[in-house]
This record gives sequence, C-alpha cells and structure tokens, in this order.
Amino acid sequence: MTEQALQTAPDQAGTTDPMAFSFGDAESVIDRRELSAYFEIWHNGKWFEPPLPMDKLTQTFNMAPHHRSAIALKVNLLVGQHLPTAQLSTDDFERFALDFLQMGNGYGEGVPSRAGGIARIRHAPARHMRAPKDGEGYYFVGAQALGDVGRMAGGIEPEHQFAPGAVFHLQQPDVAQEIYGLPEWLSALQSGLLNENATLFRRRYYLNGAHAGFILYVNDAFADQQTADQVKEAMKSTKGVGNFKNMFFYMPGGKKDGVQLIPVGDVAAKDEFAGVKNISRDDMLAAHRVPPQLIGIIPQNNGGFGDVGKALDTFYKIEIVPIIRRMLAMNEFFGRDVLRFDCLLYTSPSPRD
Repeated sequence: MTEQALQTAPDQAGTTDPMAFSFGDAESVIDRRELSAYFEIWHNGKWFEPPLPMDKLTQTFNMAPHHRSAIALKVNLLVGQHLPTAQLSTDDFERFALDFLQMGNGYGEGVPSRAGGIARIRHAPARHMRAPKDGEGYYFVGAQALGDVGRMAGGIEPEHQFAPGAVFHLQQPDVAQEIYGLPEWLSALQSGLLNENATLFRRRYYLNGAHAGFILYVNDAFADQQTADQVKEAMKSTKGVGNFKNMFFYMPGGKKDGVQLIPVGDVAAKDEFAGVKNISRDDMLAAHRVPPQLIGIIPQNNGGFGDVGKALDTFYKIEIVPIIRRMLAMNEFFGRDVLRFDCLLYTSPSPRD
C-alpha cells in the first residue's frame, strides 16, 4: 500500500501541519502476488493444498442473503428431483450438493459391503478433504492438522487417508488447475462481501447512536451558564440507541445567524446504502444466474419480473439439468446406479427434452 504525504510548515500560532494522504490503488484479481499462487498448487508431501482457503470459503456461505438463497434454491431443486437409493440417502445427497455449489467441490465416500460392493455413499465435507500427492487415497484433514488446535474437537483424528478409489470427487472446473474445483460464483465474492460490509456499517451506525451529525455553532452569548449547560445536556441526549430527537433552542434578542446548524456528514444520505445493496445484489444474482422472483426479491417497477412459472422452467433447463448431468458421473465412478433422479416429477422441462 503506497502512502504519500503533503506537509506545510507550521504557522506562528503553532497549529498542526495540514497533511494529505493517498492510500494504494484498487487490487485486481490478477495482482502479481496472487497470480503466482493461483497457478501453482502447493503440497506438504502428502496432499495438495486448495487454491483458496476452504475455511474462509465456508464462512462466505452466509455473507449475504442473496448468495445463500440462490444456492439454497439450486439445492432444493436438486433434492426435489433426487430419488433415495439403498446406497445414497437424501440427507447425504443434499450435503454433497451443497458442498458442490458453495465450495466448488463435492465428495462422496463409498463404504464397501461385506460382499465386495458398495454398502453406502457417505458425504465427505469438502472443507476437510484434500487430494493426495501420490495419487492414492484422499485425505480427511482435521482442525489439528490444519494448525487450528484451538478448534480441535475431541475424538476427531487430525488426518485420515481413505482407501484408493473410495472417494468420488466432483469439481466445478477451473481454468488454472485441475486438482480442485472453484465455485462458479467466485467472481461475485467481492460484491457479496461489500453487501455484508454495507449492512454491518449501517448496524454500527444505529448502535452507535451518534445520529446528530452536525455542529451547533452559537455566535451570541448565552444569558447565563445554566442555559449553556442545558444546551450541552440536550446535545448529549441525542446520542444513544434509538435517540432520534429534535431540539428546541430559544435565545431572545439573538441576532441573525447567531445560531447555526452546520452538517458535518449526513451518513444516512451520503453512504449510498441502498445503491450499494442493490448493485452488489445484482452482481450476485448475475453470478448465480438466478431469476430474482425465485428468491423473493420484490420488483421496483410496475411491470414486475414476468411469469414466475416460465422463469422457473427456463432456470431449471439451463442450470439444474446440467448440474444433474454432472452429478450422474458418480454412477460411472462407483460402477452402479447409486445416484438417481426422478425428473418426471418436473415434467417441463426435463433432461429427456
């Protein structure tokens, strides 16, 4: 971050030198420091490290209601079409689908049966799964192995290696590497965090209670010290949770402009809260390609968003059907139909169209 300062010599009154600061330029997704790390996947001799920290990616799930709601809509549509099998329950499939859409990687562990087949497909959390360097079994990496001893839960081993071929890994492709996937919505990450920051800023503004946002400048002399103290107490009472108060000021015999109210920064009008929320919301919806009427967004014009049924049909065909086709690769991996969908429950459109 660069910093520049412009200073002038102090005047005879000894006032503070005026200073002007400039803080660094905006950072791009192709910043030099990030670019080198993005193309090369590091390893510790056992497993490859993901291109993004999985813990941080997990935390972004709740960064904005539009982001979580868009992912929940896709998961609900997928779960609505899923048919439980003897090997894969709806609960394990839902967790697998959620990981795939949020984390860009979905993992399913095949538990062998005594007869040598697959007894069950269990969901393996993408947050803790790591691809092996030697091409053998995948690793489940606990908090202790990740260096987070403080969050290590009792009874969870720091690392565990699955048997070779036991873990099915479905990834959302990335142009820079092929070991891990990256979520499709990643381009809207900054917009989602901006949306969260705008909400947090507004909450802190209300909780702080300093809603006056002005300087009360009095040029006329008060009648006595008691009057000055009363004005001081009235100004203090404007601060506090929920204290939006008006103040009556009476000064008989005062001159014009003897009392002035000088705004110093009307946060409610200047921070463009609604604009930031709406623009960041639109970015997230564009990244998810979700019609706004499907996640409860209220239209701002009389025309509305159009027929919700037609929007759902189109969304299902161009988004959900391709996801279903990708997920069916699980059957090829395990050599049997462990994952099934009943697309006839949703007759128009369907993968058979």
